[in-house]
Amino acid sequence: MYPTEKVSAIQETQDFVKALFADPLINKTQSLGAVNSINWARILAQMVYYVSSYLSLRHFDSFDPSNDHIRFVVPTGNFGDVLAGFFAKKLGVPSESLVVATNENDILHRFWQTGAYEKNPVHDSAADGGFVEDGAKAHPSGVKETLSPAMDILVSSNFERLLWYLAYDAQSPSTANVQEKRQAACLKVKGWQSELKSRGGFSVENKVLHSAKADFASERVSDVETLSTIRDVYRMGGYILDPHSAIGVTAALRSAKAAPGVYNVALATAHPAKFSNAVGLALKDEKSFHFKDILPDQFVGLEELPKRIRYVKKSEGLDGLRKLIMDEVEKGK
Repeated sequence: MYPTEKVSAIQETQDFVKALFADPLINKTQSLGAVNSINWARILAQMVYYVSSYLSLRHFDSFDPSNDHIRFVVPTGNFGDVLAGFFAKKLGVPSESLVVATNENDILHRFWQTGAYEKNPVHDSAADGGFVEDGAKAHPSGVKETLSPAMDILVSSNFERLLWYLAYDAQSPSTANVQEKRQAACLKVKGWQSELKSRGGFSVENKVLHSAKADFASERVSDVETLSTIRDVYRMGGYILDPHSAIGVTAALRSAKAAPGVYNVALATAHPAKFSNAVGLALKDEKSFHFKDILPDQFVGLEELPKRIRYVKKSEGLDGLRKLIMDEVEKGK
C-alpha cells in the first residue's frame, strides 16, 4: 500500500493501516498482519541486533565488558528499532545510553531536549527536499521531505509504547499495587495522546523527562550533514552508507566526541541501492564511485518488470481501502 501524489508514503500509509486494524468489519472478516514496527513481533526481532552487537564487541581485545560502556546510536523516525534497544536493555544487554538520531523531522529530538512532544509542521517550499525517486514525499499535515524518507514522520507510532513505561516508572513508590500503577499509566498516556490529537502536542512532567533521559539521549542530523558523512566514510574506506545509516553514523561520531572512551555502535538500516539519488548526490565527485558496482543482483532489471497496481481514490477513504482488500481476498480464494 503506497499513497500517490503529494503525500508522505510512511505517514499516510501508517494512518490507514492503524485504521484498518481498528475497523470492526475488517477484524470480523479478515486476519490482518503488519510487517512494520506496529507489529510487536518486528520489535522482538530487532532486539537481536543489540545482543549480536554486544557479543561482537566482546571479541575485541580492547573491549573490557566489566569496565567499558556502550552507547547504541539508532537512526529512527517511527521509534521501533530504538524501542527494541530499550527492551533489550531491560532484558540485560549492557547499554549506557540509547541515542535517538533523527533527521529534520525532529519531534523525538525536541522531546528529549524540552519534554514537549509537539508537531512542528512545515508546508509549501519549506517542506521541499529529498528525491521523489527515493521515496521523499511531503504530507498535508506538515512532514518535511528529506534525503532519508523512511524517517520522514511527524508523529512516531511506537513512542506511545515508551510513554507508558515512562508514566509507569514516574509514579510514586508508595503506589504499591501494580495493577493500579498500570491503570494510572494507561490513563496518563491516553491523556497525552488526546492532547496530541486535539492540540498538536503535549508536555510531560520533569520526573517523566528525567526518566526518559536515564536511558536515552538524542541528536538531530540535517541533509547537509548526511551527505557529508556519506562522502567522508566513502573516502575513508570505500564503504557506502545509505542516508538513514549516515544519520546514525553522524550522531555516533558526535556521541563519541562528547563521551571519549565510550564505545558507540551505530545501527545501519538500509542498503544504499534503495536510495540511489541521495547516494549519487553525495558521491558525484568521487571518480572511483560507480553505482552499478553496488547494485545487488536482485535489483538488476527490476524497473523493467511488470507492475501490478490497484488504485483507491483518497476520497473513498477507509471504505474504499476495505473494499479493495476484501475484493482481492475473494479473488484469491
